[in-house]
Parts: sequence; C-alpha cells; structure tokens
Amino acid sequence: MTEPAETLAQQLTIADVRTAAQRIDGAVVRTDCDYSRTLSEITGAEIWLKFENLQFTAAYKERGALNAMMLLSDEQRSRGVIAASAGNHAQGLSYHGARLGVPVTIVMPRTTPTVKVMQTEVLGGTVILEGESFDEAYAHARAMERQLGLTFVHPFDDPHVAAGQGTVALEMLEDVPELDMLVIPVGGGGLASGMGVAARAIKPDIALIGVEAELYPSMYNRLKHHELPCGGDTLAEGIAVKEPGAFTSQVLRRLLDDVVLVDEGSLERAVSLLLQIEKTVVEGAGAAGLAAVLAHPGRFKGRKIGIPLTGGNIDTRLLANVLLRDLARSGRLARLRLVLQDRPGALFNVIREFDRHNVNILEVYHQRIFTHLPAKGLTADIECEARDREQLEALVESLREKGYAVTQVELN
Repeated sequence: MTEPAETLAQQLTIADVRTAAQRIDGAVVRTDCDYSRTLSEITGAEIWLKFENLQFTAAYKERGALNAMMLLSDEQRSRGVIAASAGNHAQGLSYHGARLGVPVTIVMPRTTPTVKVMQTEVLGGTVILEGESFDEAYAHARAMERQLGLTFVHPFDDPHVAAGQGTVALEMLEDVPELDMLVIPVGGGGLASGMGVAARAIKPDIALIGVEAELYPSMYNRLKHHELPCGGDTLAEGIAVKEPGAFTSQVLRRLLDDVVLVDEGSLERAVSLLLQIEKTVVEGAGAAGLAAVLAHPGRFKGRKIGIPLTGGNIDTRLLANVLLRDLARSGRLARLRLVLQDRPGALFNVIREFDRHNVNILEVYHQRIFTHLPAKGLTADIECEARDREQLEALVESLREKGYAVTQVELN
C-alpha cells in the first residue's frame, strides 16, 4: 500500500542527505562552487555557481540515481531497475548501473531524439521505445516493473533520490557557508526537496527560491493554488513537468519561500551569458536559477546567492541558435528590411551606407515576386553584424535620412 505523501515527506531528513553523501562519495564529482565577479556586477547580487554540469553525465541527476541504487537489496540489484526518462535521469542510472553491475532499462517515447537514445545506450542502459508521449512511456515502464519484478527508480518523487540530490546543497554550504539564499530549478521537485531539507537544517534562516519555466508552472500552480496552463516548447525541457511529485510537493510546501517563473528570453540570455562569461555550457533547465536572478533583479539585489548549474546536456544546434538569438537581442546581429525601387544601382547605394558605418553584411535576400509592392518595387532583407546597438541604430537613421523605408525584423 502506498504511503501518504505527508508521511513520505517526513522520511527525508538532513541525516538522510548526509548518509547519501557518504554513500556516493568518490563515485560522483565534487563539483566546484565558484564566485562569479562579472555575473555579480551584472545582477547586483553576489553570485556563486555550483558547476553540476561538470559531472561525468553532465548533470546532478546521477547523485540521486546512485543513492537509490545503492540502497537496493542484492535480489533487487540482480533483477535490475527500470525508469521512464528521455534525459539526465536515464544517463545517470545507466552510467552508475553499469558501474555497479545493475541492469538498467529505460523506457523512452518513440519521439525521443536518436542522440539521447544513443547516449543512454553507450552508458550501458537498455532502451525501449514505447508510446508517443512521456506519460505513455511512464505507464509502460510501470507495467514492465510489475511483469518482470524490476525496481522502478522515479526521477524525482522518491525520498532516496531526493536525498542524493540534496548532497548538492551540503557541498555548497560547506564551501560557501555565508550563502543566504539558494535559487533552485524546479521540475518534479526532487532537487529542490533534497537541497531544501539539507540547507534549512544547516542554516535555518536561509532563503529558498524555486524556479520554473513560465510554460510549465506546475509546482507554482500547486503551491500557489493557481491554474496557469502547462505546455509548449521550452528551452528548459529538463524542468518541463506537467505533474510535480506528490512527495516533493509536500516537502516544498513547507520549505520554499517562493516559486518564480522565467520566460524563454531570460532562459536564453542565461545560457548565453554562462557560455560567454563563465566559458561553461549549460542547458536551459540548468540555467534557470541564473535566469530568475536576471529576470527579477530587484528581489535578489544584495543577496549572497548560490545557484546550481544543474546540467549541460544541450543540443549543439540549439545552443548555436540561442547564441545567435542573444546577439540579435543585444543589437549585434540584425535583419533590416528595406523597400527599394527596381533599378540599376539601387542595392549598391544601400550597401555603400553599410560600408560607411562599418556594419558587416552577412546575407542579402532580394524579393521581387512574393510582395505586396507594385511590380517595379522590391524588398531587400539584409542580415548584418554591428559592433553594438548604437552602431546599428546610427546606420538605420542614416538610411532613413536618405529616404529609405527601413524596418527591423524583431525576434519573438
């Protein structure tokens, strides 16, 4: 019989987290927690970053996966474990399962990108593709658990998993005991539960702020009794959870001081800044803590903030898009749309203005046919690169002074 969530919540204590730390010691990386002078200057807060993206599987998830597996009986180990995951939990289980000799089966939706399937298999997991959604894959994994006598390891709604994740906070407060706030990404709530229990026991007055993607405010809804919609394509797919855990919800209800939401632009900016400033690759979910501080500077100003960079598994093409979009938002990349007369030299005269302002042209798109303009008119989209927004604005002003109709194609 399943225990009530309230009873389960009482099972997660600082002792559990400390024991988990001893249990997994030496098998996971004790990642650095470093001060970021530049990010502190940008945000007005004192920013300390915990580089969990430098774990072997590039995510904190292996802490909880390993702790849960090491608590299995010999019989459970020999039969093996199973989980439903298309992300970091799958890789953490597979990697440490292979190390411990525990067979690991991962059920993923058929829509899972091939690269994620391959990454899990390379680490030693057996992947089964089932269903068109995570919910269908999850249901199949639970059915296999019963049929084959496997042990299901939940990605977040499990006290043993949360205790393992809580070791992140132990290390942060050992390294930087003066921290007075932790800003923690929240998906299902396992990381925030474990870190919250540990941090509050060590430092009762520490502030705990959870962060969710604006498109997936599931824990926000549950704790604040709202009904905001959940769904959509988010950069932070690692915390894109429609139903948070029952156990984790009870833990976080009594621990978190607040839950804040971050939009996609803030997530993109955080990923970009971490690469540019800290020279570290962080996935969208992993950058959510920094995104919150960037999006809500007033509530974080002057605080000594610890932020776990929870993972670094981001598709390289997606990362390239994020970086280019950030350049566009900053005014260093732009697409200018000009209306021209279709006559010799028209485009040449425009390009001379770009040259005069030392703005580099990357691409030119001429459009004569699919346009609402008269037959003798055309539009030209010119993608360009400027030193900064001021240089770009000077070019646009100059073009308009010469009689050109110029609009800038904006990002959403």
